[in-house]
Amino acid sequence: MVSPFDVLDLDEDADDADVERAYRDRVKEAHPDTGGSVEEFQLVRRAYRELADRNLDGAETNGTGTDPADIDLTEGEGTGSIRVEFLDYEVIADRGWDLADDDLFAKAADADLAPADHGRLLVEPDESLLEAAENRGFSWPFSCRGGACANCAVYLVEGELSQPANHILSEEHAERGFRLSCNGYPLSDELKVVFNVKHLPELDELRLPPGPFRRATTE
Repeated sequence: MVSPFDVLDLDEDADDADVERAYRDRVKEAHPDTGGSVEEFQLVRRAYRELADRNLDGAETNGTGTDPADIDLTEGEGTGSIRVEFLDYEVIADRGWDLADDDLFAKAADADLAPADHGRLLVEPDESLLEAAENRGFSWPFSCRGGACANCAVYLVEGELSQPANHILSEEHAERGFRLSCNGYPLSDELKVVFNVKHLPELDELRLPPGPFRRATTE
């Protein structure tokens, strides 16, 4: 069996910060979008999870011993975590805004929106964007979870999210900024995304029947 240290090209005395840095480098190399393969990508993710779990006591951490949901994103972030600012497309439609607005997220920040409609979250290196949202208590739309529909689609305003080959979105969709959150992994240190864009006309024929989407409730 291949050692996870060998997969990530690490010494066995590597600390958590070294593991996360090595993972960030290797996962980009191994991703199918950048010349790797699905098998290599899964091997790298598996190696990271094995090493990341070495010092855990059953709590989800971000390399600093802190639950990502408890991090103040205006103050800082955990090693290896990706900062994501999100906005619900329903808010944009309801307020007459447009996806192309340069100040879209500034408007959202000034609008005193509910945390489920506009906020920030951290994505850990081995999480897809959808997994990260769910793990932080948010309910984003999805259906197949396998890249075969547009129910989980998001619109990229800033940053880059991977788009595995041979999925349902066309090159034109990708060029316009659409990605799938169910199998999309951040490829940049920060992201701004609009989720719940599945009802846009250009995605209408790519949706499956409504799935288990419930708006998240916050206290």
